[in-house]
Amino acid sequence: MAQNVLAVYPGTFDPITLGHEDVVRRATQLFERVIVAVAAGHHKKTMFSLEERIEMCREAVKNYPQVQVESFSGLLRDFVVARGGKAMVRGLRAVTDFDYEFQLAGMNRSLMPQVETVFLTPSDKFQFISSTFVREIAVLGGEVHKFVSPEVADRLAVKVRSMSSPS
Repeated sequence: MAQNVLAVYPGTFDPITLGHEDVVRRATQLFERVIVAVAAGHHKKTMFSLEERIEMCREAVKNYPQVQVESFSGLLRDFVVARGGKAMVRGLRAVTDFDYEFQLAGMNRSLMPQVETVFLTPSDKFQFISSTFVREIAVLGGEVHKFVSPEVADRLAVKVRSMSSPS
């Protein structure tokens, strides 16, 4: 484990999946402290509010005392540098993620040369899971318990019901 190294794992986490949780677990084996940085998501329309996503992330990482959950808006660079981050964790599920993540890592290196990007892959059983797929499955009435924690599955069910009920 890297001594006194803070890593930031940024994302929208809409919702946090078992794949995200697995990446957090892996990051805790490499870094002394990890911040799960929940993006306000100004560039994306999210299903869950920022507060809901923070709550779900906090629930998901509650067994890791070295992990904290914070929100950020604006440039990720400003968030990472302000907290003294030395590494940024990015999850890679498949080759299709690599091109985008590689470009993003290059841009981040240009913006914050003192911060390394570390790519982690989730376990095989989680590599195909994405928040987008999970939301779509939930909205279409499918079963999501294999992809998210029970707490997140319950929140998804409530959210889907509230979206489909007349206002």
